[in-house]
Amino acid sequence: MIERQGKIYFASDFHLGAPDHATSVEREKRIVRWMNTIQGDCNELFLVGDIFDAWFEYKRVVPKGFVRLLAKIAEFTDAGIQVHVFSGNHDVWLFGYLSDECGAKIYHDPIERVWNNKKFYIGHGDGLGSGEGMYKFMKAGFRNKILQWIYSRFHPNFGLWLANYFSGKGYEKKENQNTYNGDEKEYQMQFCKSTLKKTHYDYFVFGHRHLPIDKEAGLNSRYINLGDWLKYNSYAVYDGVKLELKYFEIN
Repeated sequence: MIERQGKIYFASDFHLGAPDHATSVEREKRIVRWMNTIQGDCNELFLVGDIFDAWFEYKRVVPKGFVRLLAKIAEFTDAGIQVHVFSGNHDVWLFGYLSDECGAKIYHDPIERVWNNKKFYIGHGDGLGSGEGMYKFMKAGFRNKILQWIYSRFHPNFGLWLANYFSGKGYEKKENQNTYNGDEKEYQMQFCKSTLKKTHYDYFVFGHRHLPIDKEAGLNSRYINLGDWLKYNSYAVYDGVKLELKYFEIN
């Protein structure tokens, strides 16, 4: 395999499948157009959670659709471009399909990476810090192997319908997260500030919040939220010197 040198790209919260098939397909086509534009200089691509609005992998069944994106991920990895996919709160049940069929690397927890002496903390961004106790309890349940096995006993028609039903209940909430509430009320920012008391990171890169954010978290440290593709078509790119938020096909 040829070793590539290029930029590092980050995107999150595509929520493919929401709110309906036609809208999702148009969004998927737009995402693939974006991937076409970055393919020439992309060394690694990080898709940081909630790529799908609902996802559950049975042993021999996966959710219908998304073939354009899946094919494009496979095209990237076949060309030697590393693709990293994080599970989010909507697609927590990502198991082996994207790695086996598309060559992507799958992560269920935040990771650290270092490029050119810049230290990154990368994760979907859900359930960080000391709050969201009920959500953390539910997330632990979703990750429980026994409960996953029980859920997998449902017929796929029912199991995937149920996943989409509960995922869709939060769609309107996603559409109304367009205001930054101040550092003290933003739990991702509070997590950054708390973490920096113990360990320095140059960049914290999260999704989940659905609002593009680039703010100073501490001395020589920035908090980047990748926004979403429901409204913003936002992403970040690291060129080896700095990390920048950018937008695709926004007039």
